[in-house]
Parts: sequence; structure tokens; C-alpha cells
Amino acid sequence: MTLREHITELRNRLLKCVIAIVLGAIVGWIFYNQALDFLKAPFESSVQQLAADKNLKPILTFTGVGDALTFRIKISALFGLVLASPVWLYQLWAFIAPGLHRNERRWAMLFSAIATPLFVGGMAVAYWTLPKGLAILISFTPIDVQNLITLPLYLDFVIRTMLVFGIAFLIPLVVVLLNMVGVVPAAALAKFRPYIILVIFVFAAVATPSGDPFTMCLLAIPMCLLFFAAEVIARINDRRRARNAEQLLDD
Repeated sequence: MTLREHITELRNRLLKCVIAIVLGAIVGWIFYNQALDFLKAPFESSVQQLAADKNLKPILTFTGVGDALTFRIKISALFGLVLASPVWLYQLWAFIAPGLHRNERRWAMLFSAIATPLFVGGMAVAYWTLPKGLAILISFTPIDVQNLITLPLYLDFVIRTMLVFGIAFLIPLVVVLLNMVGVVPAAALAKFRPYIILVIFVFAAVATPSGDPFTMCLLAIPMCLLFFAAEVIARINDRRRARNAEQLLDD
């Protein structure tokens, strides 16, 4: 395939991605109220607790005349990006796959199959922890002061938290893949395990937008468990690789 044909194929696949995202954004515009209720649910849950415990009544608000329209467009675009993810992920894979060897395709397909549930699981954990994290942060509000939180800033906070959790849950998978290709042996993971756990907690403390200990632990503990699982898988794979090497020597 010539360079021009590659560029043409890339253009066509990008066009399909854009069309899918635009159609998804239209659906997001239609179901804007439902999407907004989903995003507001952690905040409303934390507000109920704060109102009962500390007489705090924070509210979500807009500060500009056109903020409501801009926010709806932003939510619709985000909805479209998520809804169209199977399309643009497939287009990305279809563009890259022809240039990969058979073994590389196998590992890439394995990564794709496992990465999606891990990423979604991380985002689900983040969504579950948001009410408690928000309650902790807002609870520092001084007496006789109320919080007026703009919806765009709140949305950025929620998205960052969910993305950080989703990406963090993929790190152990990357460790397993590096072991599969022979870059990271299980012995090295065992040797540096205490330092890796320390790095995980530091990463959780820095990466979580809220910065509270509760959210940090709820990110770090699952990451540690996933790392232990990755280490076990790496150890099993190293033993299998050693047995195969011994059989080749015997033959």
C-alpha cells in the first residue's frame, strides 16, 4: 500500500469516527437530562449526608448567561464519544492491524479484550467513591458559609476522577503484557514489590483530584490487588517459559 493509499484510508476511517461521534452526540443531546442526573447523583448523595450532619447545603450552579448551553453541548459531546467508542476503537484497530505480525495481533486482541472491562471497572469504582470523596472535601466548609459549585468545574472533577481510576486499573495489565514479551520477569516484580506498593500509594495520592485519604485508599488498594494478581500471572508464565526451554534443550 502506497503512502497516498494509507492517507486515504486514514481519512476515511477518521470520517467514520467523526460521523459516529456526531450521531452519538445527537443522542446525548436528546437524553441530556438523564445523563445530567447520572452525573449529579454522587453530588446529591453527598449533599444529603452533609445537610443532615453539618447543616451544609451546597448547590450546583451556572455563573454565565451562556454556560447552560455550553454545558449541554459538552455533555452531549462526551456522551457521543462514549457511545461511539466501539466504532472508533474498531476503526483504530482496523487501521493498525494490517501492519502487525500474527503474534503481535494476538497480544493486541488480548489487551483489548481485557482492557475494556478493567477500564470500565475502574470508572465504576470511581463513581462509587465520589459521594464520600465529595462529602469529605465539602465538609471543610467553614460555619455560616455555603458552597456554590459551578457545573462545568464539577463535571471536570468527575471526569478526571473516573479517568484516573480507569487508567490506573490498566497498569497491572501492562505489567502482564511486558512479562509476556519477556521484558519484565516475575523475579524482578517480587524483588521490587515493596517499592512498587509505595509508588502505587504515592500515585494514588497525587493522581486523585480530591486528594482525600478515603479516595486515595480506594484507588491504591485495588491497584495493589491487581498488581499481586499480575505478579502471580507473571510467575506462572515464567515457569511455563522455563519448562518450554527445558523441553527444547532435551529435544
